[in-house]
Amino acid sequence: MDCTRCNNRKCHEGEQCAAVSFDTNQVIKAYHNEQNIVQAAAQLVDFGRAGTLSRLQELVEFSKSMNFQTIGLAYCYGMENDAFLISSHLRTMGLKVEAVSCTVGGLVQSAINQTSNICKVACNPIGQARQLNAKKPDLVVTMGLCMGHDILFNREIKSDTTTLVVKDRAHQHQPLRALLETTNQ
Repeated sequence: MDCTRCNNRKCHEGEQCAAVSFDTNQVIKAYHNEQNIVQAAAQLVDFGRAGTLSRLQELVEFSKSMNFQTIGLAYCYGMENDAFLISSHLRTMGLKVEAVSCTVGGLVQSAINQTSNICKVACNPIGQARQLNAKKPDLVVTMGLCMGHDILFNREIKSDTTTLVVKDRAHQHQPLRALLETTNQ
């Protein structure tokens, strides 16, 4: 299946195409088991709201709609100032925040990566996830985790997780700008 190469786009009209490899009835049942999230997400998108809120505003509204109390924030230490501002904002909005830097535990690079001779602090996404797991947040928000580290973090974290910021140092954390640069050449 490659939806980007489809010419008829039947799914946009509510029709199923022949390339679908899942049982539609089972998928619908799965959504019925997730009605709280389905309805909270719909409140952010339906009735002309799509595109009217920032991702941060959506995070706050979604959290309140879901009656979340505690937000875990897993962030890159290179974004510490931004993480402080976001944590402060979320607290102002009535949410408790457990913010954990990727340097949690103070592990050195040579301890994590057996082929490394670097003795500086290492990112510790597994420890970061385990620290947050111990606090049992209602929702975890990731912010600027490195490529690969985000994969390890997502494998380890036990809470529902969403991304607020994707790291892209070359494009001020806006990865789609790379695509725009490529298509404009």
